Parts: sequence; structure tokens; C-alpha cells
Amino acid sequence: MNFWIIQTFNGISYGALLFLLASGLSLIFGVMRIVNLSHGSYFLLGGYFALTVMNLTGSWLLALPVSALAVAVIGILIERVFLRRLGFDPLRQVLLTVGFALLFQQAALDIWGGDNMDIKVPAALDWSLQRGTLFFPVYRMFMIATAACVGIALWLVIETTRLGAVVRAAVDDAEMARGIGIDTSKVSLSIFALGAFLAALGGVVGGAFIGVYPGLDFEILPLSFAVVIIGGLGSLRGAVVGSLIVGLIDNFGKALFPEIAYFTLYAPMALILAVKPTGLFGREG
Repeated sequence: MNFWIIQTFNGISYGALLFLLASGLSLIFGVMRIVNLSHGSYFLLGGYFALTVMNLTGSWLLALPVSALAVAVIGILIERVFLRRLGFDPLRQVLLTVGFALLFQQAALDIWGGDNMDIKVPAALDWSLQRGTLFFPVYRMFMIATAACVGIALWLVIETTRLGAVVRAAVDDAEMARGIGIDTSKVSLSIFALGAFLAALGGVVGGAFIGVYPGLDFEILPLSFAVVIIGGLGSLRGAVVGSLIVGLIDNFGKALFPEIAYFTLYAPMALILAVKPTGLFGREG
């Protein structure tokens, strides 16, 4: 029984990390129809920027917002200067974002080196809660709480504010939204910046959990795409459910069937898509 409890807890905490990365990616997909293959780079850069801020200031709390905001600025520049000029050509989007992913990866290697680094968290989070023979790392609880707070904040904005109504309109039908006077270019810029911010925040939070190292961006990116595909494009609820599904399946798959861990993850994804091609909460049409 202890095994199942611990693995479930680990899967939920990993799913919380994936939610920070995939929620922004899902909104970018839904609003902008951009296949952003450099999204994992924002996760990686968030971790490296946090290490730099911590080396300069010694503050982990300061590293969280500073790193996320710095990567959000990079996302704004990429969207405004490069992606905006491409229009809606998927092939060009893929080529450009892959190019940026490779550039960011090489830049990170040149600046921070190739060693695996860990982000040291405050002592208040660096301990475990014991219940009987079970130990629950408090930092993983913090990850779950962070993802929950971000999810609630996003839900409140999207479901209860005028800005959220504009975003929902752009997700449902961007062309119709433009026809009724919504400036979808500003919406797209805001969503892209938010996606970069959340991915970088995930990189800072995840840096103490899985480390920061070259290649992490391309390891985490397929999992975030799996979340988006399972949950449905542009659906916040889909990002929540998809993150939990992927986190739990990935964790249990590696624990129970390490030789076929990728099969245990992507086979259910293929099955879901066979039944519902738009994902669990994606809209038809």
C-alpha cells in the first residue's frame, strides 16, 4: 500500500510541474495556433536564470519572479519580432521555433556549462513530513500548491473577467473575434508572454526537483505536448486533467514497467485521440 501512496503522490507532484509548463503551451496553441517547439527552452532558461539570480543575490524567493519575468520578455521579443511576421504558416512556425530551441540550448551550454545543477531551496521547504512509515517531501507539496494557485488564478481570469472572455473568444474562433473588433494581436502577445512566464516559473520550481542541465528542454517538451494533446487545445481544464494523467502514468510506468515506460505513456494518449481526436476537453470544429 505504501508503494501506491508514494507513487501517487510523486505522480501528482510531477503533474503539477507539467501543468505550469503545459497550461501556457495549451493557451498558445488555442489562441495563436502556433506550434511552439521552443517552449521547453523557456523552462530551461527559467532554471538557469534562477541559478544566476541566486548566485548574485542569494535569494531563492527573488529568483522566482525575476527569472519568470526575464523569460517572458524574451517570449515577447520572439513573438513580436519573428513569429508575428510569419503569419499562420505551420511549417515556418515549426522551423523557426526549432531553430530558437537549438540556439537557446547552445547558448545555455556556452554560458552555464554542461554540468547538472540543482537549485537549492530554503530550509523551510527542504524537509519531509512523516506519517507512519511514509515520508512526504514538503517541497513537492509546495509544487502542488503552486500549481493549484496558478490554476485557480488562471481560471478566475479566464472565466470571470472581460479579459478572459476575450481570450475565450479568440480560442473559439479567432477570425470571428477579429470581426467583432477584438485586437487578437494584443491577445496573442499577452498569451505568448504568459506562456513563457509560466514555463520559466516551472523551470525555477522544477530546478530543485529534477535539476537543470542541457537537454532538459527537449526531455520535458514531449511530455508537455502530451498534456496538451490529451487535454485539448486551449482548454485550462484539459491542461489540469492532462497534467495529472501524464504525471501519474509516467511515474507509475517508470516504476512498474521501466523497459516500456514510453509505451505506457503514449499508448493511452493514442487511445484517447482515437476516441476523441480533439482531446478530452477540446472543442470540435
